[in-house]
Amino acid sequence: MATSSSGLTRRRGGGINATAENDESSRVGSPVPKRNDDSRAPETSYENSENGHKIAFDPRDISESAERSKQPKLTLMEEILLMGLKDKQGYLSFWNDNISYALRGCIVIELAFRGRISMQKDASRRRFPLADRVVEVIDDTLTGEVLLDEALKMMKSSEKMSVSSWIDLMSGETWNLMKIGYQLKQVRERLAKGLVDKGILRTEKRNFLLFDMATHPVVDGGAKDEIRRRVRNVLTNRTVVLPPSQFLPEDMEFRYLRTVAMVCAAYAANVLENALTTLGMDARERAFAQVDELLAEYSQWPFARRTGGSGGVGANLGQAIQDEVNNAKDKELQLEASFHFIFFQSTNCVTIPTRTMYLLRPIL
Repeated sequence: MATSSSGLTRRRGGGINATAENDESSRVGSPVPKRNDDSRAPETSYENSENGHKIAFDPRDISESAERSKQPKLTLMEEILLMGLKDKQGYLSFWNDNISYALRGCIVIELAFRGRISMQKDASRRRFPLADRVVEVIDDTLTGEVLLDEALKMMKSSEKMSVSSWIDLMSGETWNLMKIGYQLKQVRERLAKGLVDKGILRTEKRNFLLFDMATHPVVDGGAKDEIRRRVRNVLTNRTVVLPPSQFLPEDMEFRYLRTVAMVCAAYAANVLENALTTLGMDARERAFAQVDELLAEYSQWPFARRTGGSGGVGANLGQAIQDEVNNAKDKELQLEASFHFIFFQSTNCVTIPTRTMYLLRPIL
């Protein structure tokens, strides 16, 4: 292969019959000037270093880093999974049948919060039930999160479908063999490995009599403690204040809305009880009553007017969320997509309320 004047070459996968033109284009040299009809952003840019050498960088990395700085360290899916994991054992309850479906729903909510999908802009959409309204991709820029990007690519390449249809397809609950390829597999394990990469969990092998299974005990207890505090803050305090952290950056959009979505999704996944273990029986019952009110108020669009939950809990929550909505008037279709799913999830996913299971635990 020919070498460029800079001494740098890049191998291409064109095979033996690759043309000379392809070979010439594989060389690394000065960037080719853009043509007037090329509206795409350049894949490589250069800047001068202190010693005069040119340093190449991808501008997409810069924009991705800027976006990530405004996003929480953990996605909604990871927060729900972490809330359900046993700290020392590193696995989920074997009796939880709801979390798999709920995690797929969190993917839809997360994509909506990140501005990748929204309800289809159609004035007639309100004639259809909430779960049957069509969602569409409005921005196919990758997020850097593997599961989110996989779901985004599927939505982009497929025909437009409703929220409930996408959740069913990603969960594998479909009889259409032509669409079975849309199922997202091993979601819990892939999320756990992502948390290992982020330093929250570690991987161990545990023997369960007849087989070995990879488990993921908690390493960084601060992440899980922060999630628990945020849940108790929303469900027990009269005035809800969410202090900034790496898990909830101060300049992130929809800080209160995202927290409400996390609480509702945790309820649907039957893991909310794990965040309320330090509360007494009466306080826990009041917390679950507060979740019921949140579901009633924020599973519709526009949101119901909130004057304060049971016992005055979260009295300022309605105003804080209304301010977030008013500051993002151009993103109302995104919010509609995410919170219509909360309605669908809360009415179809939870078979036995978590608080009922808690009361029945002494009997079981």
